[in-house]
Amino acid sequence: MSDRSQNLAGAGHGQARTAGRTEGPGGAGGSTEPAPATFRERLRALPTFGPGLPTLDPATAPPDPATLFLEWIGQAIDAGVPLPHAMTLSTAGASARVTARTVILKDVDASGWWFATSSSSPKGHDLAENPNAALTFLWPALGRQVRIVGPALPADASTSAADFLARSDGSRAAALVGHQSEDLTSRQKYWDAFAGTLAAVQEDPTVLAPAWTAYALAPTSVEFWQASDDRGQTRLRYRAAGRHWEKGLLWP
Repeated sequence: MSDRSQNLAGAGHGQARTAGRTEGPGGAGGSTEPAPATFRERLRALPTFGPGLPTLDPATAPPDPATLFLEWIGQAIDAGVPLPHAMTLSTAGASARVTARTVILKDVDASGWWFATSSSSPKGHDLAENPNAALTFLWPALGRQVRIVGPALPADASTSAADFLARSDGSRAAALVGHQSEDLTSRQKYWDAFAGTLAAVQEDPTVLAPAWTAYALAPTSVEFWQASDDRGQTRLRYRAAGRHWEKGLLWP
């Protein structure tokens, strides 16, 4: 049996699968073609993690999660992982409906993991109603994932203003347009608004978006997940215990 046939035969959850063949014009004796792969089969055929993955030794892990995180993201940067600072921010407001979107990590310090957004955006409203949030990093080239859970609290006005002014002209103009996630009747309406705010930013580099807010997620739990070449996994969780951290393993 070919490798392809073996893959297809084992593709289902307890369901027998075969490659399947379609008879050509000549009937049983004519040419045959493999049946098109199903979407499920195409997904299962995708590669996962490559060989040569780094390791995670819980016995030698540092006592605090920020130190290990900075090591890991530094290795992701050195390895050329695309957008290693991109992270999924998950929030749930008073309605308890969970939403997620990708934001950019700004810093990690004693206050927590920093990001910024408009307080008038949907995620800003969620955080005002319920500050508990989660951040997720995924670096597939290294077989690594980091999950961070805790309250995300807004910074003071001067910190938020400094973050906004450090952005590029285009980023500041996009934030000044506002109306995030509201219905848009035409793309031209947006481009016209963007052109106006870009001109305002270029004319006055000190202009601020009043609702722009920097947030620091202060973690109560940080989990590091490491895949391995033999498909085994390691999960190491740090949990806040007063001023210290408790380390422990989790079943993968």
